[in-house]
Amino acid sequence: MENLTVKKNELIRNGCDSSNIYLTAVDLLYEEQINVAMAEAIAEAGQIDILVNGVGGSSVRCSLVEADVAEFEKIVKLNLTAGCFLPAKLFAAYWIRNSICGVILNIASMASYNPLSGGWAYSGAKAAVMNQTMAQAAELADYGIRVNALAPGFFLGKQNKHLLLNNDGTPTERGMKVLAHTPFNRFGKPDELCAPAIFLCSGGASFVSGITMPVDGAYLCSNI
Repeated sequence: MENLTVKKNELIRNGCDSSNIYLTAVDLLYEEQINVAMAEAIAEAGQIDILVNGVGGSSVRCSLVEADVAEFEKIVKLNLTAGCFLPAKLFAAYWIRNSICGVILNIASMASYNPLSGGWAYSGAKAAVMNQTMAQAAELADYGIRVNALAPGFFLGKQNKHLLLNNDGTPTERGMKVLAHTPFNRFGKPDELCAPAIFLCSGGASFVSGITMPVDGAYLCSNI
């Protein structure tokens, strides 16, 4: 509960109206918890139109022969089962029952296209998220439900900042490799994900479904 309070205060500091914020803690690996949270959100806010599957994370990178099977399965479940499949399944069922043309936004990755060295489970799961986005879009189109994904490039976040920057703010060796393959020659800024996300969830994208949109400073275009 304390973490939810901290998060709510952070949202308020960033300009969100406190009367429009509702937070609840859910383990997305359990259908019953998702259903309870969804029912609470509907009671609190009314109809739900958009689902953003934003949960995810990686583990310590290692060689293939050193990879731990239990850790591999844990990361796949986090990014694919909890971070894409189960919420999409349950929200789609809610929308179909109520004839709502909902929108799903999955979060893919650069690893969806090219595997990150040592990130066996994360890369595999994120490739599957892109596949699931297409599969979900195809099946749910008959109900007017759209499904798309964002594939962020390299942004400085809590999970990867220490991998990309030294304490003095200079790029680490890995950070320099990333920048060398990013034609914009910088890391992304969190705000630069906002407009693409809003577009894909908006009526302006009413005929857009099944795509994964890179937001990557041309990282995927890098060549020699």
